[in-house]
Amino acid sequence: MALPVIGAQPPTAPRHSRFGRTLTTRAVLVTCAVALVSVLVTAIVAVPLAIRGVERRDQEALAAQARLAAEVLRTRLDRGRTADEERLIQQLRAQGIDAYLIRRGAVDRPGLPPRVVQRIEQGRNVSVRRPVNGRRALVEGRALPGGNGVVLSRASTTGLWRQVLLSLWLPLVAGLAAGVVAGLLLARWLARPIRVAATAAARLRAGDRAVRVPVEPPDEVADLAEALNGLAAALATSEGRQREFLLSVSHELRTPLTAIRGYAEALADGVIDADGTAGTGRTVLAQAQHLDRLIGDLLALARLEAADFPLEPVPVDLARLAVDAEATWSGRCAAVGVLFRLETPSGPVSVYTDPGRIRQVVDGLLENALRVVPPGAPVVLAVRAAGADPAAGGVLEVRDGGPGFTDDDLAVAFERGALHQRYRGVRKVGSGLGLALAAGLVRRLGGEIAAGHAPEGGAAFTVRLPGDPYQTRTSA
Repeated sequence: MALPVIGAQPPTAPRHSRFGRTLTTRAVLVTCAVALVSVLVTAIVAVPLAIRGVERRDQEALAAQARLAAEVLRTRLDRGRTADEERLIQQLRAQGIDAYLIRRGAVDRPGLPPRVVQRIEQGRNVSVRRPVNGRRALVEGRALPGGNGVVLSRASTTGLWRQVLLSLWLPLVAGLAAGVVAGLLLARWLARPIRVAATAAARLRAGDRAVRVPVEPPDEVADLAEALNGLAAALATSEGRQREFLLSVSHELRTPLTAIRGYAEALADGVIDADGTAGTGRTVLAQAQHLDRLIGDLLALARLEAADFPLEPVPVDLARLAVDAEATWSGRCAAVGVLFRLETPSGPVSVYTDPGRIRQVVDGLLENALRVVPPGAPVVLAVRAAGADPAAGGVLEVRDGGPGFTDDDLAVAFERGALHQRYRGVRKVGSGLGLALAAGLVRRLGGEIAAGHAPEGGAAFTVRLPGDPYQTRTSA
C-alpha cells in the first residue's frame, strides 16, 4: 500500500499568533526594512554627487558664457559704455546672470568681492564660488589686456537637497511595495515546508505512522523532511515491536495461567483423585513460579529507567561469584545432559557492582543458554580481569554450544521480544524479556554488555564491569 504524502494541508490545530510572531510578518518586515535602508543609503550617497554634478554643470556653462562675453568685449571695453555692451548685459540678465565690466582695475558697479577684482586686474582668470551682493554665487571672470576683464555671476541654486529628497518618495514607495511583495513570496516559500512539517508532526502525534514528508531542496528543508520521515519510520518500527512484544508476553502469561486454571478446575470437579493431588500441586506450583518470574521480569524492566531503582554496589570478587553460580548451575546442566564448565583465574577479580543484581544477570544468561543448548553441548561461565591494573574491572562471559545467532540477530539481541518473535515456533525460546533485562541491569550498574559468536559454536555474551574505586584510591 502506498504511503500518503503530506502536501500543503492546514495544521490540525491552527494557533492564532500575535502580530510579528509569524514567519510571513517577519519576512515582510525584514524585506521592507532592507528596501527602506537601500533607498536611504542610495540617497545619502547619490544626492551629494547629484548636487555637485549640477553645480559643476552650471559652473561650466557660466564659464563658457564668460569666455564668449570676453571675446565679444575684448576690443570694446576701452571705448566706454556702448550699445553692444548694454545689449549683452541685458541678454545675460535675462538668463539670471549678472555681468560686471572691469576697466583698468575698476569695476563698473559694486557687489563683486575685492579679491575677484584684484585677480582680474592682475590678468588672472577667476572660477570660484563667492558671496556676491550678499548671496552665494558662482563667479567666472576672464581677464583682458590692460587690467580689463569681464566677470559673470549666477546665484547658486538653492533647495537642491529638498528637491532631491522630495523626489525620493516615489522610489521609496516603490521599494516598500517591492519589499512587501518580495516578503510575501519569500515567506510563502520558507513557510510552506515548515507548515508541511508541522502538519506531519501533528499527524504523528495523532497516531498516524504512515505519514511522510516530501524531501525537497533547499538542504535544510530536506534535512528536516528526512528527520521527520526517519522519526515516523522509527515510531512505526518501535510500536510494531511493542505490539509483538505484548502479544508474545500475553501468550507467555496465558500458558501458565491456562495450566493453573485447568488443574484448579480438575481439582474442583473431583477429577483428580487423592493420589494425584501432590503431583497436581507440584505442577501448579511450577507454573505459578514461572508466572511469578515473568511478572517479576516485567516489573524490573519497567523500573529499570526509574530514578529509585534499588542498587547497592559494593566491592565484589567476580571469580567468587562465578564459583557460587557453578554450585547451582552445574547440577541443573548435568540433569539435562549439558556440560557445564567454569573458567576463572587463580586470583580474585575485583569489581564494583551490586552482587544481587549481577548474579541476576548471570542466572538470566545461563537460563537463556540452557534453554537452547542440546544435550552434550557445553555451557561455559568464564571470568577474567579487564586489564593488568587490579582496578580496571572484570569481564564475565557466558558461552554455549547451541544454535547461536546470525549477524542480524546480534543487532537486536537485547531488544525486548525481538528474538522471541523471530524464532517462535522454530526453536525453544523464552519470553523475550531475559536478555533485555540483563542488558538494562548491566547498563544501570555502569557496565557494558555485548553479544557475539562463541568458539564453542553458539552464542557468547560478554559483560564488562567497572573496577573498585577504593582500590584506585589506595593504589594512588
